[in-house]
Order: sequence, then structure tokens, then C-alpha cells
Amino acid sequence: MNHYIIDGNNLIGKIKTLKQLHKKNKVSGAEKLALIMGRYFYSKKVIVSLHFDGFQNEVIKIPGIQIIYSGKLTADEKIKSEIAKSRNPKNIILVTSDNNLAEFGRVCSSQVIKSEQFSKMILSSGPIDEEKTRIDELNNINEFRKLFGID
Repeated sequence: MNHYIIDGNNLIGKIKTLKQLHKKNKVSGAEKLALIMGRYFYSKKVIVSLHFDGFQNEVIKIPGIQIIYSGKLTADEKIKSEIAKSRNPKNIILVTSDNNLAEFGRVCSSQVIKSEQFSKMILSSGPIDEEKTRIDELNNINEFRKLFGID
């Protein structure tokens, strides 16, 4: 079974709407990417690891998507560790545009897809428009609280 390992922050930087959202609120940017990944991989029989730098602030649960925070390490270090520990790195599809990380993946016989290319694949699979983005933001409980002055 194929295993997608995704450099989350790197991918966010390649999608304009996510990049803007992430600048305002890192958790919302990560959550939105996880939702997009959940929708994209919904009917596919794959394993998906979505990596982010830092510590987990809020729990993001998306069926079929394992979200991994790097803690004190960098996301790149966690990704390299996951690839190195894999029983079959040939089944890994690494999504990143980080040259050092991509080279590590290739040396380990993993397939590498640049984040720019992957972003086009996921964006062409379904519409991500401003209205949908705003609805998703409003569904976030923190946005709802801000909108109605509850805090």
C-alpha cells in the first residue's frame, strides 16, 4: 500500500489561499490543509502522514489522515525518521519541495512529488473557492466565537 508523507508547511506555502490563512492563524491553515487532504484521499486506499513543525495546539482529526507535529525537532527530521524506519520505502510518496528532504527520499528509493505539482493535483480534484473557504472558517469554533463576541 502506498504511503504519502506530506511536508505540510511546505505544501501550504504553495497554495495561495492556504498561505494567506496560515499567516493569520497557523492552526487554521493546518486544519484547512488537513480537510483538503481528507477530501482528496477519501476514497483512495493509501496511508497519509501530514507533518507540521512545532507542537500541537489543537487536535485536528481527519479520518484517514495522520497528523504529526515535530515537537522540538523539525518536520524534516521527523519525515526523514519516518522514511528511514519504513519497511518498504519504495511504497513511500514524499510530497515536498525541500531539496535536501527530496534528495533523502530519492536516496531511500522513495518517489518524490514536488509540492507545486501536488498542489495542482489536489486543486484540480475539486473546487476550493473563497466562499467554501469562508464557510470552513466559520465552522471553526474560534471563528464562530469571534463573530458573535463570545469569549
